[in-house]
Amino acid sequence: RGPRASGKFALEGQRETVSLMASLVAYEDSDSEAETEPAGSFHPVGQMEDTSAMLRPPEQDFGSRVLDATGGWAPSLVCGSHDDPTTCRLPLARLWSQDPGSCPSQRLRWPRPEPEATLPDSPPARPSLWTSQAPAGHVPLAAARSKQVRVCWEPSGSPKPSLDARTGSEGPGKGSSSLQRKRREDCVVPYIPKRLRPLQALSTETDSGKDTEARGPLAGRVPAPLCVAPEVSEFIQPYLDSQYKETKIPKTVLFHLRGHRGPVNSVQWCPVSARSHMLLSTSMDKTFKVWNAVDSGSCLQTYSLHSEAVRAARWSPCGRRILSGGFDFALHLTDLETGTQLFSSRSDFRITALRFHPRDHSVFVCGGFSSEMKAWDIRTSKVVRSYKATIQQTLDILFLREGSEFLSSTDASSRDSADRTIIAWDFQSSAKISNQIFHERYTCPSLTLHPREPVFLAQTNGNYLALFSAVWPYRMSRRRRYEGHKVEGYSVGCDCSPDGDLLLTGSADGRTLVYSFRTANRARTLHGHTQACVGATFHPVLPSMLATCSWEGDVKIWH
Repeated sequence: RGPRASGKFALEGQRETVSLMASLVAYEDSDSEAETEPAGSFHPVGQMEDTSAMLRPPEQDFGSRVLDATGGWAPSLVCGSHDDPTTCRLPLARLWSQDPGSCPSQRLRWPRPEPEATLPDSPPARPSLWTSQAPAGHVPLAAARSKQVRVCWEPSGSPKPSLDARTGSEGPGKGSSSLQRKRREDCVVPYIPKRLRPLQALSTETDSGKDTEARGPLAGRVPAPLCVAPEVSEFIQPYLDSQYKETKIPKTVLFHLRGHRGPVNSVQWCPVSARSHMLLSTSMDKTFKVWNAVDSGSCLQTYSLHSEAVRAARWSPCGRRILSGGFDFALHLTDLETGTQLFSSRSDFRITALRFHPRDHSVFVCGGFSSEMKAWDIRTSKVVRSYKATIQQTLDILFLREGSEFLSSTDASSRDSADRTIIAWDFQSSAKISNQIFHERYTCPSLTLHPREPVFLAQTNGNYLALFSAVWPYRMSRRRRYEGHKVEGYSVGCDCSPDGDLLLTGSADGRTLVYSFRTANRARTLHGHTQACVGATFHPVLPSMLATCSWEGDVKIWH
């Protein structure tokens, strides 16, 4: 075998190597993700990988180069026997391993090293927040683009879970798309002013992180019976058999009631004189509470029946039940003595106002974020009447004498007129009696009826209380206006004393103002809250006691 035979042999080996490299290039450009063959297995080209090549000396390694007859370079062949040319094979795992610079193209190196990140010896890191919090059926964009991520082995030998294993191999289907569409529909919430958004975010974080109380029926918990002493409060007993005397303006704080974790929307004393030591408070923290606000200032019971903010709650005229409605569209009538719900239903809108009928105590009217109000019958749990108007929201509801008529305040106002701000309705026929009551361009967040004269008062966003006649055509008094407090978009409440001589209102700057009904002069200003005072009410029996609540979540009893 002369020089000619050896040159021919080298040329054939070079051609075989070039064809092998071309097949490897095509292999790497394909979408195949096959794993590296183990040592000693057959490759697609039909050659056995030489595992002993790892132990060969450098001068016999395939990475060393020799000149062929054409003047080019050619790798030296590793042969099992010089007599049998067919036993010559290519140690593919060692191709250009010693001198990477001699490789014409980095793409010709095979097996191609996988880009591996240096991982510590500690256990695999937990999935990131965006991966662990992703909804079911959801695949991130990065995972959707990569069909598969190869398992990278740590030095300890434990495989690291791939991205597909963490996020799921299936993409979002029809079920997930309908679920996401339903979630988008359920996420429609009322508009919240900018000054209230930080408070709402803080309240949401507090509820999600520290809320340890049960969530009413949703948590499978039935409210416990109210622990109320059968005897009448010793402070109220002397006033039950005597006629109500002149109201005295309180000066000091008797109790400071803390317990709500959100803004308190309203407070109301029990309407029954013998039970008037109990105070009802509603809050944005999804609960309403009953307090003993005369004797001890303690919380008698907390009711977590709603999954959203409780905007409205009212005592029943008998003083043994509480009707509540919230932003979760739910309506509940709770019996305080047994803790059971006598009535539960669901409205078509978020509820912001509730009123019992003054004659038929089994019927109530509710309104909220809707263009209509509905009258419900507790005995049948059905809607008996509906009252529609071209409005967006009902702010408050007030029944007039005998219950044949009622008023509703709405948010309908424009630049030129406010003809639907206060609407008078006929309760039986659901017809509008008048919508030309308040002609100024302000909305009225709350209404109250005078206890002795046929007039009612409306709290306006013009920072004053307006006085109206409670008889058709419901004219507004131009000579008497109660000014000095601030509303500034809050749902600030107002109230009259039992004898009708004083008017009480909160203020957006935290003050509580007392006016003389006859003269419209300011009688006293109480400084008790650091944030907006949105509720204030006189005690129905005690002549020198009132309750106030604020947006910071506390209730104060003044005496």
